[in-house]
Amino acid sequence: MAKIDTALTRMLDIDYPIIMAPMFLVSNTAMVIEAAKAGITGSIPALNYRTDTEFRKALADIKDATDKPFGINIIVNKSNIKAAEQLQACLDFDVSYIITSLGSPEQVINACKQKGIKVFCDVTDVAFAQKVEAMGADAVIAVSNQAGGHAGNLSPKELIEGIQAVCKIPVICAGGVGNGKDIHNVIEYGACGVSMGSIFIASTEAPVTKEYKDACVQYGAKDIVLTTKLSGTPCTVINTPYVQKIGTEQNWLEKIINSNKKLKKYAKMLTFYRGMKLLEKAAFSATYQTMWCAGPSIEYVKSVRPVGEIVGDLARELEAGQKKESAVSV
Repeated sequence: MAKIDTALTRMLDIDYPIIMAPMFLVSNTAMVIEAAKAGITGSIPALNYRTDTEFRKALADIKDATDKPFGINIIVNKSNIKAAEQLQACLDFDVSYIITSLGSPEQVINACKQKGIKVFCDVTDVAFAQKVEAMGADAVIAVSNQAGGHAGNLSPKELIEGIQAVCKIPVICAGGVGNGKDIHNVIEYGACGVSMGSIFIASTEAPVTKEYKDACVQYGAKDIVLTTKLSGTPCTVINTPYVQKIGTEQNWLEKIINSNKKLKKYAKMLTFYRGMKLLEKAAFSATYQTMWCAGPSIEYVKSVRPVGEIVGDLARELEAGQKKESAVSV
């Protein structure tokens, strides 16, 4: 299959304009390495590693296995007390790009400019896209209302076109993309590529339980709901019987604490910690407390398959869409 030419494929020297999105507790070195072999690029949340030693070993393992580009996601708000340490490891290992989330990326951008490391910033609105462009971001990842995890408020088309109207840097779409046809569509809207994660949860290389993978096969887009119970910020999860039992809204005490200016900072940190522990338990052990994070694109997951096979299908569908478009325009 021919290489697809977009700003993203040129920036990272990859064949297809796809970033395997960083997924908390899901993304691992094996997935990133297989993504590289398949002609796309993969990324991992730095928070998937408990210690700096473990994180640095993962970076070394990827570097040893491939010379292809890969990325790291760093949470840049105050809830991540390891952010500075994680950034330094990325600088030391000269990762290809960093994806910033949930805070100001200014410190990361300034540090990466000196090393030639690209910085892609998650944004959910036009105003923040303008801010990170002014800071020197290399691209923005437009997190739409169809994204998995912490979703935005605008549709993919509305967000991409809104950012394109006022920003000059490339726009990468996150959300509303589950197959090659969807990738073609968002490129038509003006995106230079996509960041997609949920369809890779049910991959052979993913380290999560069979139950989690099977849930991505068995459930669909209609089964995705937003919950504030994990991090305090709305997050998409599969609407399992357990989620239905506990509800998706914070209880009255949590709401009161989160509205108190003095307590809010500490409450958010505690909520985030508790939520991540709940996700970890569900991801790696068979339990009735199934809080599985995923996005609507699991609609397209029909079986558990290797990363390379998933990417191959995406590439073929994307190429077919582009050929069809060319034929129509001639």
